[in-house]
Order: sequence, then structure tokens, then C-alpha cells
Amino acid sequence: MIIKSADFICSNTQVSKLPPPLKPEYAFIGRSNVGKSSLINMLVQKKGLAKTSQTPGKTQLINHFLVNDTWYIVDLPGYGYARASKSKKADWNKFIQNYLDKRESLQCVMVLIDSRLEPQKIDLEFCSWLGEKGLPFVLVFTKADKQSNLKTDQNIAKFRKAMLAFFEEAPQHFVTSSELHAGRDEVLGFISSINQNFEVPEFDEEHYK
Repeated sequence: MIIKSADFICSNTQVSKLPPPLKPEYAFIGRSNVGKSSLINMLVQKKGLAKTSQTPGKTQLINHFLVNDTWYIVDLPGYGYARASKSKKADWNKFIQNYLDKRESLQCVMVLIDSRLEPQKIDLEFCSWLGEKGLPFVLVFTKADKQSNLKTDQNIAKFRKAMLAFFEEAPQHFVTSSELHAGRDEVLGFISSINQNFEVPEFDEEHYK
């Protein structure tokens, strides 16, 4: 897939204020500080499209980016940010889950996992929740340039094995590095293959007015 354009469309916390679900969407989500903004910018080759920050938990809104005028990258708030108040965390969780569960044009959830870490409980629990809801998702392992290929492979194998406690088989996965642009063609190729079969879903137009 050749990226010709990538533009910020909107930020908000209400599903009713999102663009009408006329184009395929891919939600990017992971623990705070997993490298989500860097990965999004690398995929579309547009530095600064998604705002990177040294402060974990900076993304607190649903951000829509329109790519090639045909599909959306949806940047969702990171989960597991410790400094937020409990009430704020509950609000975030509610609107993230509401979006994931109800968005008609959502094609796949791209769950970002830090490839340097052993399997984290919070990541496994989130994947389990997606499974319970019947939501399609893939794993995107980030920061693969920060360690040896062997270490990356070992951590991925451990994560996939841990997932077998919840799933009959582990989902498809990608290995990426924003620094080295590794995994870019594979992720975009995956998105492109799904886009080809996209049909505009039925939805309540009143909901998006």
C-alpha cells in the first residue's frame, strides 16, 4: 500500500460525534508508553501526525486519522496509566469499550505489545475482553530494534503461549520497529487486504447527526 495522504480528522470522547461509519477503521491501542504514536507516524510516514509524548497517558481522546481518503487509523487512549484518578480511568474505560463494542465500521483492533517485556497481565486481560466480545484483533509487537531478534522471538513465543489460556489459537501477529520502519509493509498489507472486502455497514444515521 502506498500512502498518499494522512490527515487528522477529529478528537472526542463520544461515539455519537465520530465520523459516520462509511469507511473501514483500525483501532490502535496498547499500554501507555508502548510506542503507539511513533508506530502510527511510521506507518503513514508523516512525522508528528499522532502526537508523541514523554508523558504516558497523554492520549485521552479517540483520535481519527483519514488515510488515502479511504480508511481510518483510530488512535485510542492507552490503558494501564497509573496516575489517572479512578473515576477518570473508569470514564476512559467506558468510552473506549463503548467505541470498540459499538462502532459499526471497526474492522480490526491492533493491540500493541512492547516486545521487550514478558507477558503482562493487563495486555492478556484486554485481549481476553476482546475475545469475549467477539472482536477481531491482531497483535503488533513494538520496539523490536531495542533488543536482539532472539529476545524478541522469545518474548513473542511466551505471549502467544500465555494467550492459549484464553484462546484455542493465538491471533496473527506483526513485529515492528518505528526506528527501523520494520513491519510497515506487513501491517499495511494486512489492512489493505481487509479494505478490499469492506462493505458499508448498516447504521443509524440519526445517531451521527
